[in-house]
Amino acid sequence: MNETRFRLSSVVTTFIALATVILPATASAQLGAHAARNSSSAVASQLDSIPGGLASSGAVAVADSDAKAEKPAVAPSGEKGTGLSGKVFARFVMPEDWISLASLPGAQMASASIQGGATPGAETVFTMRSFGQKVRALLNGYRLGYWPQEKGRLRSEAYRNPDGFIEVTPENEDTRVSEHFRLRDFVSHGQDNVWPKYVVLREPLLDKLELVIEDLNDHGVNAEGMRIRSGFRTPAHNQAVRGEGSARDSRHQFGDAADVFIDQIGNGRMSDLNGDRKVNFADVKMILDAVERVEARYPELVGGTGLYTGRNGQFAHIDVRGVRARWVRGVYKGRSHRSAKSRKVATTKVSAARVPARSASTPR
Repeated sequence: MNETRFRLSSVVTTFIALATVILPATASAQLGAHAARNSSSAVASQLDSIPGGLASSGAVAVADSDAKAEKPAVAPSGEKGTGLSGKVFARFVMPEDWISLASLPGAQMASASIQGGATPGAETVFTMRSFGQKVRALLNGYRLGYWPQEKGRLRSEAYRNPDGFIEVTPENEDTRVSEHFRLRDFVSHGQDNVWPKYVVLREPLLDKLELVIEDLNDHGVNAEGMRIRSGFRTPAHNQAVRGEGSARDSRHQFGDAADVFIDQIGNGRMSDLNGDRKVNFADVKMILDAVERVEARYPELVGGTGLYTGRNGQFAHIDVRGVRARWVRGVYKGRSHRSAKSRKVATTKVSAARVPARSASTPR
């Protein structure tokens, strides 16, 4: 019996040591959402279920999917994720934090398995590449550009460099990160043929988007077809679209903002949400109404919302910047507005005790 325990302890020790040295930066293992016993055997017993074997090869499997769904795939009913919505299925951590997760009470390691995402009832843990691995504007040949802090424009902690980057490959891009969204939905535009790609994405944004979808559904608006028009933007891409209204220090660069629209019929455009046979500002405003209700219930997710309508279509910007901000750009009640500032309302700070330390006032 003592010999068995000694062998088990050695397996766990080897697992942790190897993971510390060679844990990959791509999507890694699954962290179970259901409770399990807090014992060494609970971790060690799962080692053999990881394809390739972490302890033997140092590689952890990623979700395998060749299919590219045209519309966001909705999770099967009954699956339970995390967050305020209970619909977030991903964690984005640095390697040292992943080791801590593996030792948490109730943690279970399992293989990334089914096509397109996480195993039901589990989270996919993505270990990130450190910001320090970026060389000038590039990371592994992928052009990122320069963040405000790198250019000496650190106005507050909200603008500091991201801690790290999620590595996106053809093998893991279809991994489901929440009930309605996949990792590929948030990849910056451009560099289509460059792999791997890198993304900055914050879990609270996923949580807020899921809550907005849920709220709209509860109010009789079918929001299952919410699509991401623009998720993460590399600073290089953000600079390229400045002429289209992008803010210099846009929150899209920090992984906590997304431009969204609701496509109910699969035509790639905003749908007529209010049933008046028109697609205009009134439909986009319904997204704002949902955001207002969500923020009233969950002030820790407070942020900016911008409404856009015009030649580029109708969509809403949603972020979790930590302060309330509202603006409109485009045609509003028959009047054309050339900049967001023309109808931007004053931002309102939320009590610091109720907002994460890194959340502060930032532009879109």
